[in-house]
Amino acid sequence: MRVLVVEAIAPEGLAYLRARGCQVDELRTPPLEELHAALPAYEALITRSGTAVTAELLAHAPKLRIVGRAGVGTDNVDVDACSRRGIVVVNAPYGNVVSAAEHTVGMMLALVRRIPEAHERLKTLEWNRGIYGAELYRKTIGVVGLGKVGSRVAARLRGFEAEVLVYDPYIPETRARDLGARLVDLDTLLRSADVLTFHTPLTPETEAMVAARELATMKRGVRIVNCARGGIVHEADLLAALESGHVAGAAIDVWSEEPPERDVLKRLIRHPRVVVTPHLGANSSEAQVNVSVDVARQLVAFRDGELVEHAVNIPVGDPAHVAELRPFVALAERLGLFSVQLDPGRLERVDLRVAGALADADTELLARAVLAGLLRPVMADPVNLVNARLVARERGLEVSVEREEETGGYKSLLTLCTRTSEGRKVIAGTVFDGQPRIVRMRDLDMEFTPEGYILVLSYADRPGVVGKIGSLLGRYNVNIASMQVGRRAKRGRAIVVLTLDEDLEPEQLEELRAAVEADFARLIDMGDPRRIPQAPYAAGPE
Repeated sequence: MRVLVVEAIAPEGLAYLRARGCQVDELRTPPLEELHAALPAYEALITRSGTAVTAELLAHAPKLRIVGRAGVGTDNVDVDACSRRGIVVVNAPYGNVVSAAEHTVGMMLALVRRIPEAHERLKTLEWNRGIYGAELYRKTIGVVGLGKVGSRVAARLRGFEAEVLVYDPYIPETRARDLGARLVDLDTLLRSADVLTFHTPLTPETEAMVAARELATMKRGVRIVNCARGGIVHEADLLAALESGHVAGAAIDVWSEEPPERDVLKRLIRHPRVVVTPHLGANSSEAQVNVSVDVARQLVAFRDGELVEHAVNIPVGDPAHVAELRPFVALAERLGLFSVQLDPGRLERVDLRVAGALADADTELLARAVLAGLLRPVMADPVNLVNARLVARERGLEVSVEREEETGGYKSLLTLCTRTSEGRKVIAGTVFDGQPRIVRMRDLDMEFTPEGYILVLSYADRPGVVGKIGSLLGRYNVNIASMQVGRRAKRGRAIVVLTLDEDLEPEQLEELRAAVEADFARLIDMGDPRRIPQAPYAAGPE
């Protein structure tokens, strides 16, 4: 396999490729015309962040089969364009996690012990031993996010004999206990922490998750560390809390604007109680070697037809097998996507039951598809059929697959059972004419297509409720594409599932819920899975 490297990577990665028979050529940040002229000869491309892998670039690379990004993100790679061409995109999501975790702990220590201040004073030959810091010993440290970096930070904090509290709504309690931490809700963590550190991706759910209201609930004298993503902590509100003295100090490596240009960011950087670095969390010599070798290892695995661990799109598999299972893989992924939005509580267990003709097939793709649907809304990096198992394992989540004979009258049936902090939920689906359909929720037969906007309401069945729902949706100018009603007994508890052509605003959903006295109301967006509700109205339809 011929490999073109267009930016400088650690030589260990190049040596790995060459030792395994790859022909490797280097073009260090070439002009675009030169790069376009060179690309037709290569099957693999390795880049960092300086070269944009666009559809235009791909048009000059007819033999290209795999793109390796020597780093965590793939912002400079048009993954969709690569997928359309059947080009696999891989990155190195674990290569710099130790570096990022250690940088976080270093920033935390520098903050609490006031090391930068002492350093600057002594550099001017001012001998001042009146600088008093604080210990981490016996302090309560809050960790928001227990993923790749957060889990390593929590593990390292155990050495300081601090009490570590963790908030992560998508991990089981056992995962936190294994790290010597205690899983709590966000409000408890904010109220209790002496030091708070963030380790989440920047998503609509986490953007400005700590602003003026959250800062006000914290202890006076709290210290805040953000080495994750700029924008998780509202920077203007943090500056105000520092100036008022409510927040004793902050350590920041990441910014909502890089390099920072806005006045509020410059004021935050210059604040005397703020320790700052210019996004250096991944900048260690070891991390650069790790990401170089990790990408090289995956290129060799791809060439040899082995599992590519960190693909960010779906690789080419056995065409015949994939074609046969494709509609059921789509169904499994939609069951997971529907389930995580219906019940966004902390996942503790996932069981998949496969029945009918489908039970004779290889169920591994189905299990991975379910995990991809469940995990994609809560992960910053793409989750797909290749990496779903690995991502789930990192978060302490496994899926069990069982084959069973009972099909409920269908040729094939997939049943997904999830157990979360809110309880146990069951949904089942099948495929009609190549299209995924959900056919059961708990023990109620409810047939609908899992696509678009889906409104789920649970209420006490009584005359006029369905009409009231229709009237309100009409007033909102929201069209009903389909409606299914399920109930166990006359005038008992009813569940209605409506497929809508348009979205609903949160206040409209609340007005509708109140109008029909629903004990559960959820709008599920099958097209935008990151829209996970923050505060469910109830535990969900039983």
